[in-house]
Amino acid sequence: MAKSANLGAAKNAKQDEFYTQLSDIEKEMRHYRRHFKDKTILCNCDDPFESNFFKFFVLNFNRLGLKKVIATCYSGSPIAGKQLSLFDVLGDSAETRNKPYKAVVTSVYDKTGDGGVDMFDVAELFKSHENELTELDGDGDFRSAECLSLLDEADIVATNPPFSLFREYVTTLMEHKKDFIIIGNQNAITYKDIFLLMQENKMWLGAPFQAGNAYFYVPEGADTSQYAKGVFDPETRRVKFRNCCWYTNLDLKLRHEEMLLVKRYKPELYPKYDNYDAIEVGRMADIPCDYKGIMGVPITFMNSYCPEQFEILGRRGDLEWAENECSFYTPPAPELQQKYKAMNRTWRVQNTYILENGVPKITYGRIFIRYTDEWIEAHPDDFAKKEA
Repeated sequence: MAKSANLGAAKNAKQDEFYTQLSDIEKEMRHYRRHFKDKTILCNCDDPFESNFFKFFVLNFNRLGLKKVIATCYSGSPIAGKQLSLFDVLGDSAETRNKPYKAVVTSVYDKTGDGGVDMFDVAELFKSHENELTELDGDGDFRSAECLSLLDEADIVATNPPFSLFREYVTTLMEHKKDFIIIGNQNAITYKDIFLLMQENKMWLGAPFQAGNAYFYVPEGADTSQYAKGVFDPETRRVKFRNCCWYTNLDLKLRHEEMLLVKRYKPELYPKYDNYDAIEVGRMADIPCDYKGIMGVPITFMNSYCPEQFEILGRRGDLEWAENECSFYTPPAPELQQKYKAMNRTWRVQNTYILENGVPKITYGRIFIRYTDEWIEAHPDDFAKKEA
């Protein structure tokens, strides 16, 4: 069975041209509909007519009650002509190719008179100057002064930013205090700066992709040799990612749905770490419903995190919180350290270790959580006579 592609490989290769399916955008945006009325939407990593983010917001402009949609782009899109390109509006010439443009939409209606609204109507509205399509002064980079000015004008940012610049992109959004709905690598949860934002409830995960699979269109000419057989479809040029998710700071109902847990804590089932005063919980379904203490859980916990139910204390590798909250154990006995050395490993207090048959075993990345005081108080039967 072929493994899905890893966004990390794309990140390392600086291959950032991945185009989101319209169906995935439609499924996600329905969770935020109440946030859109009278708002200005910015798609600042998107080619008009080629970007499905731009297409979604423009074709749903009236239905969502939007004030304005702005997109910044390059006319020389890698997928120009797949839907309806800028060249259908500007004309295909040397003067228009490979130049960055700004598209501003404030009005959408049946301009062609065919009884419906589609991207051809949008093109005609640009041609008649009822909407604005102008060349940018700079290169269209989201960090440029003119693009930052557009960011300040916007209420909500919605896009698939470059994978290789995800951290910088999020930092920019935070510095400009913007609401956003964006796509990123799930492993970004483990980045110190991103994790801190999530721990402080300044950003969180949106709804998951269907069955955990995200499909993206890869333009012609992109290197696809990194993808395993069955992951990339050369006919449709679609690639499947498993470690991909939506990030947002707009509230949605799913975020407040509690995890339904039934497992009871038994010491023999939940080993304690050698260097963290916490128990190891290797699977989400195994989180005990009656344990007051600190638990180490997989990063996929963030997909189900309910802030009313759980408190996020920290992540593996950050020692300051652990010294305050998790009272490190003394490093393991010398004989155990010798066993670990025999495995050509170095004992590091930042890692999480459990013992298997007397031998230290390092676990995968962990997030440390515990039930909130409010949750414990609201569920006295679960936590009666239970000690951390």
